[in-house]
Amino acid sequence: MHMTKHPIATDDNVTTAHLTSYHYGKRGAGKKVYIQASLHADEVPAMLVAHFLRQELERLDAAGRVKGEVILVPVANPLGLSQVLHGAPFGRYDLGTGTNFNRGYHHVTDELKQALAGRLGQDAQANVALIRQHALRSVAEWKVKDATGTLKKILLGMAIDADIMLDLHCDNEAVLHMYAGTPLTGAVQPLAALMGARVVLVATQSGGEPFDEACGKPWWDLAEHFKDAAIPPACVAVTVELRGEMDVRYDYARKDADALLQYLAHAGVLDIPTRALPPALCTPTPLDAVEPLEAPHAGVLVFHKQLGDTVEAGEPLADIVNPVSGQVSTVAATRPGLLFASTAHRHLLRGMHICKVAGTESFRSGNLLSS
Repeated sequence: MHMTKHPIATDDNVTTAHLTSYHYGKRGAGKKVYIQASLHADEVPAMLVAHFLRQELERLDAAGRVKGEVILVPVANPLGLSQVLHGAPFGRYDLGTGTNFNRGYHHVTDELKQALAGRLGQDAQANVALIRQHALRSVAEWKVKDATGTLKKILLGMAIDADIMLDLHCDNEAVLHMYAGTPLTGAVQPLAALMGARVVLVATQSGGEPFDEACGKPWWDLAEHFKDAAIPPACVAVTVELRGEMDVRYDYARKDADALLQYLAHAGVLDIPTRALPPALCTPTPLDAVEPLEAPHAGVLVFHKQLGDTVEAGEPLADIVNPVSGQVSTVAATRPGLLFASTAHRHLLRGMHICKVAGTESFRSGNLLSS
């Protein structure tokens, strides 16, 4: 194992910052795995999971049981982690620019379409190696303007050539769920089963250029462009939402870390005994089948349903109670599905987010992610 410190903010007259990554195994010895925690810095559960991952990976690496390369970034956003407003952590957006730390990543596809024209054939393994080589170069040449851009470039530079990329997040309040590209539907099912995911949401493009798509989407975009070449979806890029922000518990973290290690063992990256995959709790469904619900007016939010409940179309999910006017409005989904995420706030203004229901039939378009 070796540790690397990456400079992020280095100007002499302001606060400096660096990013720390831990590296296990040997590059080129097998599959490459990249895992990062808490890119949205106020989403804390992932950091505790990374703590237990690090302990076990260090033990396995010392015993020679890491059969590929694993990079672990236990705190993916030291910039956001240092942001505090009136005593409250604020790590989803860069306060200087308003930019979401998990949006606006560099997509290498257009550059690679030009650079690889006429150079790809029917040898999938050779194609993957060449695409990764050029993807690394594209990220290295990405021109960034500020510390947040530098952070994004460093993270993507470590992940862009990975076989497996796991981006560990959490929601405001939620059951465990995951996001992945539609071409990865089969590849993510073992992970979903091991982690007990209640919802797996898939899309070819979700909007906003998040980190997982910067790693995974180039593969199916290039396959679509170079139709005569053998290009597999060579990066299993997954965003894992580890329940809600307040679900920072040792039992959850140990269970999640164990599931992730089991997934890597099933993938041939770790030489540890594997357990049989448990039954999956869900089947992947389209991201554009998710219905977000909003408050129709200001008031107190009172839920009728709990996270993880199935709901029917028109069934009451929550009330918005205005204590001044006495107005009470009942909010319901227009389609059946599973209530998988909600706000932690209990007083809302008109238009504020209430919850999300995962259905099975596509009906939305455009930007499918929250801001």
